[in-house]
Amino acid sequence: MRDAIYKSRPVGPEAARFGGQRINDFIFMSEGNSNAYLIETSDGSILVNTGMGFEAEVHRRNFADFSTAPIKYIITTQGHVDHVGGVQHFRNAHPKAKYIAQSGNQEHQSYDARLQAFRSSRSAFAFADKFAELFAYYGEQGYTDFAPQDKPIPDITFDDRYEFSLGGIKIVLIAAAGAETNDSLVLWLPEQKICLTGNLFGCPFGHFPNLVTVRGDRYRDALTCANAVETVLDLEADMLLYGHHQPVVGRAVIQTELAVLRDAIHYVHDETVRGMNEGKDLHTLMQNIQLPPELEVGQGYGKVSWSIRAIWESYAGWFHHQSTTELYSVPPQSINADLIEMTGGVDALVKRAGEKFASKEYEQALHLLDIVLSVDPSELSAKTLSIQVHEALLPLTDNFWLSAWLNNQLKLLRGGHTDALKV
Repeated sequence: MRDAIYKSRPVGPEAARFGGQRINDFIFMSEGNSNAYLIETSDGSILVNTGMGFEAEVHRRNFADFSTAPIKYIITTQGHVDHVGGVQHFRNAHPKAKYIAQSGNQEHQSYDARLQAFRSSRSAFAFADKFAELFAYYGEQGYTDFAPQDKPIPDITFDDRYEFSLGGIKIVLIAAAGAETNDSLVLWLPEQKICLTGNLFGCPFGHFPNLVTVRGDRYRDALTCANAVETVLDLEADMLLYGHHQPVVGRAVIQTELAVLRDAIHYVHDETVRGMNEGKDLHTLMQNIQLPPELEVGQGYGKVSWSIRAIWESYAGWFHHQSTTELYSVPPQSINADLIEMTGGVDALVKRAGEKFASKEYEQALHLLDIVLSVDPSELSAKTLSIQVHEALLPLTDNFWLSAWLNNQLKLLRGGHTDALKV
């Protein structure tokens, strides 16, 4: 019987700290917001991913503990900021290094840059406290001179496949648009049967892909993600060096986990499409579609219910055909004061919310409390009950984003604030 791998692996990302790790006799790993890897050959090294700008020096020092060979190539497995941010820092140390990326790299970097302020503000609830702790740690280590975040331009790009050899090691780069970006690639070492995937399937391995992010991103296509899984499945790797946490070792477990992930994505996609064609509304599908036991994967970063909504709206757009008001600009909250007045005032709504809370109908309780708090954010009885509801919801999830959101809401309800995200 399969013991799903997600149960034995961490979920959330952690920024780079001092101390690298030897993977084998020629590959070294430095963990970070996305792991960086150094492949050492007799004719120089290949760096795979560079971290964010402020992490680059940490990665460089970690690798220096193992290797002093010059870096000949820098490869990023995707165009996200936690992969490309340190490219220039490493180029400064190795000016002859060539930067290789998939041809969609510049489009993705431009997309990220376009919404940098928006996305930073919407990520702060999950990362601001972590980064404050991290920079305190860096200060204790005497590290305060951080490299700026890079927006690098590749020296070499490719569409589908790019191959080269260095020091007797054959390198194959394969385009595989996946669960995070459309410019994703995997690095394949065919002779050693090792595949470096970056965050191809999302942040933690063995979890359902994050087809929509809480911080705000364009939707990711479910079938594209499934195709990316198939691309890696076909390689029959003995080891996966993933974008987060430790390697995944063993062909049998890799093949099993990838096949289950592929089939789980197809199952959720197909059930969503079937429900749409049967005329079922979005929330019914979000509540009713569940993975069967044989397709169990983690939901610690993406969630099946969120992905159902992403699939639905990717196909159908934002108009759900439920109300004429969807087609106009006045939001539902505009009548909340009227609802309070017509339903007997704040006390009546808070009382009903308390009844919902007592019967463990937590989400309905929050709907009622949101009516009150949208009109008067300082209303004490509503705030107190909202704190209780959020506290009750917190132990019911192991999802990184949902846990971070609930914890941040508790902080705000108790009078705290969310710091700006500074990197």
